[in-house]
Amino acid sequence: MVLRKTGIIEWGVDALTRRFSSKSMAVIPVLMVVFAVICSLIGTQELSLVYVPVILPLMIALGFDSVTAVGIALIATTSGFMTGVLNPINTGLGQKLAEIPVYSGLGLRAAAFFIMVTAGILYVSRYAMRVRQNPELSLVYNEDKEKRSRYKKAENAPAYLATKRQVTAAVATALFFAILIYGVLGQGWFMLEMSGLFILMGIVVGLIAGLKTSEICEGFNEGFRDVLVGAVIVGIARAVAVVMEDGQIMDTIVYGLGILVGNFPPVFSAVGMFFVQLLFNFVVPSGSGQALVTMPIMAPLADILNMTRQTAVLAFQLGDGLGNILFPTSGYFMAALALAGVSWGKWVKFYFPLFGIWVAISIGLLVFAQLTGWS
Repeated sequence: MVLRKTGIIEWGVDALTRRFSSKSMAVIPVLMVVFAVICSLIGTQELSLVYVPVILPLMIALGFDSVTAVGIALIATTSGFMTGVLNPINTGLGQKLAEIPVYSGLGLRAAAFFIMVTAGILYVSRYAMRVRQNPELSLVYNEDKEKRSRYKKAENAPAYLATKRQVTAAVATALFFAILIYGVLGQGWFMLEMSGLFILMGIVVGLIAGLKTSEICEGFNEGFRDVLVGAVIVGIARAVAVVMEDGQIMDTIVYGLGILVGNFPPVFSAVGMFFVQLLFNFVVPSGSGQALVTMPIMAPLADILNMTRQTAVLAFQLGDGLGNILFPTSGYFMAALALAGVSWGKWVKFYFPLFGIWVAISIGLLVFAQLTGWS
């Protein structure tokens, strides 16, 4: 919100809108591939909270809607996260707990990444094209009225001319994002460090752009108001896992689900494990948390079922990832929807067909892994 008050977002959106006005559909695959690759390498789906407010004005200005913006961010990061080519949070930790070489099995994971990302791009692009051709087909047509009036540009409107202070502030913003990437990739930064950097960025960039300290404070307050519902939902979502853990029933549930997997036909054992992980994701939406709870049980169970531990890890990755942007217990997911102003019900209506497609692809990958003895 502070960056919006400086005017640099409007300037950037205006420039990008003019740049892509004749080929707006090209923006979607470019953004989704970049977001998916980043998440597949560092495993931070929470970066969706950064992407959504940045690309939302651009999507509206290009004739799309809020669902398109949040879809680009969530679907791209999820497809990269769940296939996890070099993802330390689910691939690395899952393989370590399963006692197999970390980042082994790269070939099938890379193929899964390509298939999942391609399916996601085609799905989002199809919806975005329909909305661009007929805005009334948007799932959030009425909700986006104010956004369209704010960001949609008239065809012959003059270009937004930035001041020298705004240009300097934009350069400073880019430097802060470079620091963010360095911190996440090289220094192991996570939410606490990222939050601190964003607060510092808001203050420094606001001052450079010429905002008064009172205006910066007002921007923070407005931003807090916009994400307050998401923040409350994050706390409630975490409370579900806390109750399960402190009630000492988490392991009992995992053990019972593991026994259920054992009743599947051998060729579908991996598929059964996938659905168990998907259901368990409702209770523990954290990738690392789910790995720590389930893999010490699922890995030995894979040995009993004549399934490779590598396949068991893939079942965990796919089951964990798919549920992260479906179940309302996922805090970052609900916060991203709140940032975009998209209700959970509208999102489910948009996402559920792709969810079914991804489930079918996951089943195919796991059956292939089981039949070939992938390791």
